[in-house]
Amino acid sequence: MKKLFLLFFMSLWFSQMQGQLIYPVRWSYTTEQTKAGEATLIFKAKIESGWHMYSQHTPDGGPIPLEFKFEPNGCYILDGKAVESKSEEFFDSTFGVKVIQFIHEATFRQKVKIKGDACTITGTIVYEVCKESCIFPDTTFTFHVIKTGSSGIPAFNDTTAAVSPQIKNDSVASGSIVTAGDTGDIVPTSASVTQLEPGCGKEDSGSGTGTQSIWGIFIAGMLGGFLALLTPCVFPMIPMTVSFFTKRSGSKAKGIRNAIIYALSIIFIYVTLGFLVTITFGSDALNDLASNAFFNMAFFIIFVIFAISFFGAFEITLPSSIINKADSASDRGGLLGIFFMAFTLSLVSFSCTGPIIGTLLVEAAHGRSYLGPVAGMTGFSLALAIPFALFSLFPGWLSNLPKSGGWLNTVKVSLGFIELALAFKFLSNVDLAYHWGFLQRELFVAIWVIIFGLLGIYLLGKLRLSHDSEVIHISVGRMIFGMLSLIFTLYLLPGIWGAPLKLISGFPPPEFYKEWKTGHESECPHDLNCFHDYDEGMRYAKSQGKPVMIDFTGWACVNCRKMEDNVWSDPKVLKRLSEKYVLISLYVDDKTILPSELQSVSKTTGRKIKTTGNKWSDLQASVYNTNSQPYYVLLDNKGQILAQPRGYTPNIETYVDFLDEGLCRYEKRTASN
Repeated sequence: MKKLFLLFFMSLWFSQMQGQLIYPVRWSYTTEQTKAGEATLIFKAKIESGWHMYSQHTPDGGPIPLEFKFEPNGCYILDGKAVESKSEEFFDSTFGVKVIQFIHEATFRQKVKIKGDACTITGTIVYEVCKESCIFPDTTFTFHVIKTGSSGIPAFNDTTAAVSPQIKNDSVASGSIVTAGDTGDIVPTSASVTQLEPGCGKEDSGSGTGTQSIWGIFIAGMLGGFLALLTPCVFPMIPMTVSFFTKRSGSKAKGIRNAIIYALSIIFIYVTLGFLVTITFGSDALNDLASNAFFNMAFFIIFVIFAISFFGAFEITLPSSIINKADSASDRGGLLGIFFMAFTLSLVSFSCTGPIIGTLLVEAAHGRSYLGPVAGMTGFSLALAIPFALFSLFPGWLSNLPKSGGWLNTVKVSLGFIELALAFKFLSNVDLAYHWGFLQRELFVAIWVIIFGLLGIYLLGKLRLSHDSEVIHISVGRMIFGMLSLIFTLYLLPGIWGAPLKLISGFPPPEFYKEWKTGHESECPHDLNCFHDYDEGMRYAKSQGKPVMIDFTGWACVNCRKMEDNVWSDPKVLKRLSEKYVLISLYVDDKTILPSELQSVSKTTGRKIKTTGNKWSDLQASVYNTNSQPYYVLLDNKGQILAQPRGYTPNIETYVDFLDEGLCRYEKRTASN
């Protein structure tokens, strides 16, 4: 069991490292040319402390050797193999052979012979780098070499190179340029913050989007767990289970211990479920789920089924044979028996918890975080397990619990209304990504008005389903929630005619995606003049002499809509975006098919770039080493970076400072030219 836990947490650590796109090697490239027709390509690797990278000369049975894969090009010939800098040799008991490794840094020198007057040399470095675990990244490189004359003066002392995937989120390689698909004449660049002109704000300002999304999913999981506690399948189990442990365990101390182990078993079961989802799908697949038409349509249908189940039409149950086997195993003594008691609870309560868990896992996938499902299940199971531990420590509290009754069914039906409302969010994602136009903003809001209006009427006892008992009087709590639902309905109502509805930012389609138009609106938030093509936007920015803000966004991105509705709407932000910047919004989940001549294979991911969304997603990943949205990049109209890019930034003043920092640097560069 100890080994199992150790393996679990080591895997968890590794998956977290991968999900955050943090890699331990940074590459830089230069050339030396001392003779006409010859050059030396120099590859330098900076390796983070604690990590080691293996050599090209690895014996059979050892780790993966480092390899330089050069793209064929008639303008050069390789002269031998790359020469390595000083390395270390030792016997690795894991592989059973002597291995050669680099620590802290490594340099490789590859001689080439140049045939023409100029040559562009490209390729990929494939290697293995290890700490407690190993990763197998690759990075692209580009050298531009000019044939020298007889004077022997080097034509290039510093060569531009592709951004390596081995870049932390808070720093990027200096002087790096990447082309990603067809990005036109002005190529976006990524530069170290330390290279930016000083005196224009907080150069080290970054974004904690990954951490924020993880905590958001965790909190959502806890809320889901607390809701699950109030369902008819779970709530009655609390006093029954706690009483079992306190009365039949022989002593109070033993009963408390057993109940706590029971609670920990619940946490282990659900966290393992989240972990299995994570390692089964991986970060890329979870990211794809957010806009994939098939999955979103499937989620819509599943959520409608969940809602109908909560309304009482039928129950979603697991096969009785599985439940019976788990129940039989729970009769065993010791820790294993307690574990299977917790497992039995998970199975028996599935008809109530299943829809909540399904909702949570889907939302975690849409959160585009590799560890989202684990974080969600941790929060869910913690909320579910806390009462069992607390009531075991303080059994006197059991007498204060409300008795089971019709109120539990009311909670279940209310959850059905919420599930139904969420279902239309997934249908909207598909409609937006494919521009079908059948679920525009007015209709979406109207559907929510009906759903939450019916919920309010139900809670006030004016609507009764077939399995509900007659409501003679309603409790104060039920009346309050009924009133809140009706107030929310009235708040939504003006949204049908264009009200902003900031309270639900991210759920309905954007304000510009509507049916009732006057003919003067743009296809951009707040009627801003924006572009949805990088090349077109950069050409316009150059003609106007303005800097650019690239907005990497998505139709299915909730936080993107929150930023547009709550931050961009602020007069200070809106003034800067409309007057000072050229806005280029690139939707990474747009499903518009590219012309066949523009389709290609990504050099970064190896995936087919088939849609407009693929193109912009690959641009973001290859240049800025991230695939999260929203992501904001400030550039001058030559493609040079103006400030450290930012992710989700809900603080208006911080966002204004970010925009002003970019303007300050742009003005300095313009004045110096």
